Amino acid sequence: MSAFDGVERQTGPHPVASILWLHGLGADANDFVPIVPELLRPGWPALRFVFPNAPIRPITINGGARMRGWYDLLGMDLAAREDEAGIRQSIAALDALIERESGRGIPPARQFVAGFSQGGAIAMATLLRRPQRLAGAILLSTYLPLATVTASEARPENRDTPVFMAHGALDPLLPQALGERSAEFLRSRGHPLEWHSYSMAHSVCGDEIEHLADWLGRRLADLPPC
Repeated sequence: MSAFDGVERQTGPHPVASILWLHGLGADANDFVPIVPELLRPGWPALRFVFPNAPIRPITINGGARMRGWYDLLGMDLAAREDEAGIRQSIAALDALIERESGRGIPPARQFVAGFSQGGAIAMATLLRRPQRLAGAILLSTYLPLATVTASEARPENRDTPVFMAHGALDPLLPQALGERSAEFLRSRGHPLEWHSYSMAHSVCGDEIEHLADWLGRRLADLPPC
């Protein structure tokens, strides 16, 4: 396996769960590192946060400028023209990180996939295709990619995996309606899904972090025994 490219933060010795967190387009692995101390609550077990870097690639919608992205964006109509090859490569990369954590002693049932925008899209797509149950998914300001084929490719193992979704009602880049449709798809498959909408654009807010911490605390209490 290739060397890990990214940043890790461990909140204590002997972590019992991992959170694999993918950044958005044009950001990097450091983007969500500052959220770690804001999320933590007294009494939580030790966690490992894994923040990988996306590859640097040309992004068509940005005039071919090279930046970190989990896949190319070909136009504003996200469903009409998708970089399927890039999306599937990033799903495979997240799968490899899940297996890496398993090799470090944290099984999939104690791993969360998380992401913002593009990163959330890859986390969602990976959750639906994983052959082992995960602990949960954190999907922020995002949408379901490869929507036309996902139903036929989705696996049953994660049908009841809890999901936290949040979106900005004023988001000009990924309209909230995209997130709402994706949430309905997840609910239709049986996912216990907590949805939040905030008066913000394509970003993260303090109330969102508080709600996520509440949700994550409940999920950590429900983890299977080590």
